[in-house]
Amino acid sequence: MKNSYEIYKELEALDLLGHRPAYWWPNAGTFEVVIGAILTQNTTWQNVEKSLANLQAHLTLEKLLTLDEETLKAHVYPSGFYNQKAPRLLALAHNIKEEFGTFKAFQTEVTRQWLLAQKGVGPETADSILCYGCFREEMVVDSYTKRLLKSHGITFGSYDIYKAYLENGIKEHFSEDIALHFARFHGMIVEYSKRMKKDLKDQSLK
Repeated sequence: MKNSYEIYKELEALDLLGHRPAYWWPNAGTFEVVIGAILTQNTTWQNVEKSLANLQAHLTLEKLLTLDEETLKAHVYPSGFYNQKAPRLLALAHNIKEEFGTFKAFQTEVTRQWLLAQKGVGPETADSILCYGCFREEMVVDSYTKRLLKSHGITFGSYDIYKAYLENGIKEHFSEDIALHFARFHGMIVEYSKRMKKDLKDQSLK
């Protein structure tokens, strides 16, 4: 079985991130990541971008909290499941404000366990927030990741085992900027998967 570092280096050689930001996720290190991580559940990023555009004036913790639930539903409608996502996003924002006071404090003080205790926040969403929003050493595992690993004959029975496999290979070969390597690894997996999907689509049109 390949070490995850070997897969990382194979992807890196393809120059998949190109012009993308260092941490890949748009506006990494801001509250916008929290919003995007909730909205991207069960939808495409293109739909999330439409919602984020609607929320352009409310992408900070404080400004999001000025919205009522119905208005937020209208803004996030393009992301689908707006009747679930809007109240869950507002509840998470209120809990962040109550528990940590500011998003900056949240970034340094929040734990993975706290996030997983929030309604609508599963392991993938929690790790997305921690990795891209807080620059923590947490690797994100999503459907793209599992499909890529399966193509290498690698499958596991749980999210945590996938996560440990991916993280261990990186930690064995890098001693600095681990969070950045995790972010770029996940970003490369997503960009590779999108490229492969596009190539297959283009071939089917020939």
